[in-house]
Amino acid sequence: MTAIQISSAFDSGNIEVLSIQGDEARLAIRRDIDSDFFQWFHFRVSGARGRELTLRITGLNGSAYPMGWPGYDARVSEDRQFWGLAPSTWDGSADGGTLTIRHTPASDLAWFAYFAPYSTERHHDLVARIAAAPGVDYRCLGTTLDGRSLDSLETGAGPVQVWLYARQHPGESMAEWWMEGALELLADPANSVGRELRRRCRIHVVPNANPDGSARGHLRTNAAGVNLNREWESPTAERSPEIVAIRNAMDASGVDFAMDVHGDEAIPAVFLAGFEGIPSLRPEQSEGFRRYAQVLERRTPDFQTRRGYPVTPAGRANLAMSTNQLAERFSGRGCVSMTLEMPFKDHDDAPDPRQAWSPERSRQLGRDCLGALLEWLDARDSAGELVDYP
Repeated sequence: MTAIQISSAFDSGNIEVLSIQGDEARLAIRRDIDSDFFQWFHFRVSGARGRELTLRITGLNGSAYPMGWPGYDARVSEDRQFWGLAPSTWDGSADGGTLTIRHTPASDLAWFAYFAPYSTERHHDLVARIAAAPGVDYRCLGTTLDGRSLDSLETGAGPVQVWLYARQHPGESMAEWWMEGALELLADPANSVGRELRRRCRIHVVPNANPDGSARGHLRTNAAGVNLNREWESPTAERSPEIVAIRNAMDASGVDFAMDVHGDEAIPAVFLAGFEGIPSLRPEQSEGFRRYAQVLERRTPDFQTRRGYPVTPAGRANLAMSTNQLAERFSGRGCVSMTLEMPFKDHDDAPDPRQAWSPERSRQLGRDCLGALLEWLDARDSAGELVDYP
């Protein structure tokens, strides 16, 4: 029997083939360019029909988040539409830390990934479809180091300036699945939540803030090997043109509410991170963040507030991170900004043995977050904090 073939020479592909023997392969993940970050993988196995594959990804103790591997199952698809789970086991003592993936494909082709990929082509399809919807404006905010357009979709005519942006860390592909759900709601003329948000707000959406890293198969960095979510205090055109472009557009519009959408490797839950440690923190900002989390927790059982990151002490916020920078930069407006995290692992409060956390649940969470935003605005209106809608 011939050996299987493994390739990653495609959009967002990432794997190094160390050896193949029959149905088994020893693999490694390529680092992001000019950095030590690695965790994202995406590759294709061919000649696999009916064969019990054993795929060992090695050297993972040195990955960006080694605690992301225990309890994690790789994603697999044979049609590139439905992404299910491939049973995986972790052994930190084997070959520098090894994730062993086992799967028996029903067809000759099977794709494996750290999470269901969101391709460049799907991104272009999404942007084209939403841009063609009534009341939606397309804007190219700038150009990346690889020459890609930084796409922004804008809608609504209200005074509240809302910014939603995702995939600063390109390997966190669930973030753009979230964007797909949110954008479909906003562009649907029959959706009551979208209609009311458009009346009250001007909504700016950047579905992929790091298209270069996404196409290159990076975990956390752009084409220069730069972590964009550490560039917000002093971005430069040479290192982080994406952040220069987005921050300049935010300065022009102002920001009242912002959500930065991410995925977390280790925590098997959906949670928010805030801006508690910024120097100019105002009580109404803290209350706004607390109230949004409370509303979202009530609206969807997929969100919770028990697990998350430690709260930053007063005055100790890292202003190079977008959530902190925006809350500080627009504190005079009472800006409420936040980071939304979704899991790479399963969702412990509501596990799914077929898919774990999935594109479908990410899309639905996008819709739920916008429903929570509308309810949050209602509460602010009732408190007299926002008035004079047209």
